[in-house]
Amino acid sequence: MNATPLRKARKERKAAHYTASFGHKRVHVYRRRTPSGNLAFMVADTSEVSEDGRVKRRFLSFSDEAVAKSTADTLAERLSKMESTAMRLTEAQAIEYVSATQDLLPFNLSVRAASAAVTECLKVLGDGLPSLHAAVKFYRARFKPTVAKPVADVVVELLKLKESRGASDRYRADLASRLNRFAGDCKKAACNVAASDVQAWLDSQKADKGKPLSPQTYKNYRTVLHTLFKFAVARGYAADNPVEGVEKLRVRSGDIEIFKPLEIARLLAAAQTTAPAFLPCLAIGAFAGLRSAELERLEWCDIDLTARHIVVAASKSKTASRRIVPLADNLAEWLRPYVGKRQGKVWPGESFQFYKRQQEVALATAVEADEAKGVKTQKPVEWKGNALRHSYASYRFAQTGDAGRVAGECGNRAAVIHRHYRELVKPADAERWFNVRPEAPANVLPMPAAVIAQ
Repeated sequence: MNATPLRKARKERKAAHYTASFGHKRVHVYRRRTPSGNLAFMVADTSEVSEDGRVKRRFLSFSDEAVAKSTADTLAERLSKMESTAMRLTEAQAIEYVSATQDLLPFNLSVRAASAAVTECLKVLGDGLPSLHAAVKFYRARFKPTVAKPVADVVVELLKLKESRGASDRYRADLASRLNRFAGDCKKAACNVAASDVQAWLDSQKADKGKPLSPQTYKNYRTVLHTLFKFAVARGYAADNPVEGVEKLRVRSGDIEIFKPLEIARLLAAAQTTAPAFLPCLAIGAFAGLRSAELERLEWCDIDLTARHIVVAASKSKTASRRIVPLADNLAEWLRPYVGKRQGKVWPGESFQFYKRQQEVALATAVEADEAKGVKTQKPVEWKGNALRHSYASYRFAQTGDAGRVAGECGNRAAVIHRHYRELVKPADAERWFNVRPEAPANVLPMPAAVIAQ
């Protein structure tokens, strides 16, 4: 040690009121008079290291001399033990310390400062490093920069994107209807919408006659809202998707409803006179099992009477995968008067008209009593939701006994066919179903647009 530090140390000891010693370590206590005239005792603490690795000196102030001396004694002992521990570091520990110092260098942090920060974080979390990593990732995701954009504007942007990417009119209409309803009530920016906001809105919605939303309708709204905020996150309009925290409702599948052979015969007969433009959709749904949305997209060029199949293109399928559905003999008879004489879509009307025709045809099956002709009153056939497709899957499975084959024709999975349609009907019923034919097929002329729109 050179003379200058030595002289400085001697001066400090001489100026000190008290010096605590432990091993090679010394801690000085200085006595000072405060501006108010009272005595104060200052303890020189050198236990901290700055971020650049230098020893930091700070003074602890006490009004009680005994407390100041006790603190100095404790501090000297701690510093001595720290020095002793440092001297006993193994080579591996020393290398670890140097490595940690180098890792922290880009962040301008000392090992001591980093250790202290991690320790405080772990005290708060009460768990190990995995929880600390998770907390940091959550903070980073939650507080990443976002652009404040009103929910209504995000909805407009999403709908434009869906249109540019070729989403179907039906899908975009459903999105617009549900999302605009939410945007009309939510005036916040997307980045400020919380899970509680979405949950409260869903809980407040009412269906017909003021009843709460059915589980299926609730699920549908939740799905489109999830799509909206997933888009918002991807575009930087929200830090996270609040719908992730919204309650999910379990939708229980009800009993599968199907039509009986006599019922579909009555429906087709009624369609021949009341809605001839809808008859092909009715027949294809019953004897080929296409979904309603697929029927609305189907074109006459997709039906091949010669090859006896219907091609459901990926762009027209709900599952976005192409499939070929066989054309049953009775279905070919129902479609023969139309195929080759019409072009464009099989259903030329609007989506709402499609569903309106279903009810009209069902009501047209009613028969009034005629005693002179011996005709008894018959109530109209009740229209059952999705029953055309359910009927096809049930009768086709009974006819073939092959769940995989029927699943391929319906565009779903064999497990679904087994779970919902196994043994609903007998093979004899299937034979009657696929034998429902027009009594006297006649040429059916294209209906004028004015008639379709009625």
